[in-house]
Amino acid sequence: MATLEPGDAAPAFSLKDQAGATVRLADFTGRKLLVYFYPKAGTSGCTKQACAVRDAEADLAKVGTAAVGISPDAPEKQQRFDDAHTLGFPLLSDPDHAVAKAWGAWGEKTLYGKTHLGIIRSAFLVDETGAIQAAWYKVKPADTVANVLDALGR
Repeated sequence: MATLEPGDAAPAFSLKDQAGATVRLADFTGRKLLVYFYPKAGTSGCTKQACAVRDAEADLAKVGTAAVGISPDAPEKQQRFDDAHTLGFPLLSDPDHAVAKAWGAWGEKTLYGKTHLGIIRSAFLVDETGAIQAAWYKVKPADTVANVLDALGR
């Protein structure tokens, strides 16, 4: 699995959000962006992570940072997840895992002694020019926001 490092160009994406609108990395040029990958909408860890991002929205906005979450879930499932937790930020659908693979967030995982392919929970801070400022692979749901705010000097 190739991983992204600070200074690397963030791989471009163009994905549907929970409302069916197309969201592109280029839409965020000129401001920082938290991009995080999560395995499955509605699971406990993914809910904890998404709600932490939602709750930090004001702190992120103060430092000019937006957020998007990406999972393999269909836009309809992402919409139900958003509705259930009033998340209010783009949840993007990557059903063929192409974007997750490009970002190094798709690979082998072990669960209950069995190895399978899946989303590696990861978070990235992309700078205003589209370069990776920081990357966290195998991030814990509770650490996503704290890592980003630390990287932003908050």
